[in-house]
Amino acid sequence: MSQPTSSNRKSGRKIIAQNKKARHDYAIVDTFEAGIALTGTEVKSLRLGRASLVDGFATIDDGEVWLRNVHIPEYEQGSWTNHEPRRTRKLLLHRGEILRLIGKTKESGLTLVPLALYFSAGKVKVELALARGKRSYDKRQDLARRDADREVRRALGRRAKGME
Repeated sequence: MSQPTSSNRKSGRKIIAQNKKARHDYAIVDTFEAGIALTGTEVKSLRLGRASLVDGFATIDDGEVWLRNVHIPEYEQGSWTNHEPRRTRKLLLHRGEILRLIGKTKESGLTLVPLALYFSAGKVKVELALARGKRSYDKRQDLARRDADREVRRALGRRAKGME
């Protein structure tokens, strides 16, 4: 029996946290993958699968992108070196991507929302969405469309099984 190599173990995408509410509240225009500058205790806490993106958002200040209001709980075995759970964290993006984001957020009223936090090749990444807020009637239309699609799939499934 062979030992797994470090490349096999670190490949893939292990999701830590998702922001399902963001897809309901916002119309997603574009998505980006960004690295995050974290402390050691934050990474250890994330390895335990503990994080919340619910109130999170990103801002662009002085040509840098910052992730705000994302909750990563303190690491229980951490000592005085522990981190603050809701601290502002720097996102790591290429300069061209940052300039594009600055242009889009300034001109058309778009906002930056984190959709998912995950490990990719051993590094913590965040899927950042360029999004436009939905109105309440848009949300109702989406729910109605989803319900109608679900009913169609049920009817087709029953028909395929010969129940109708």
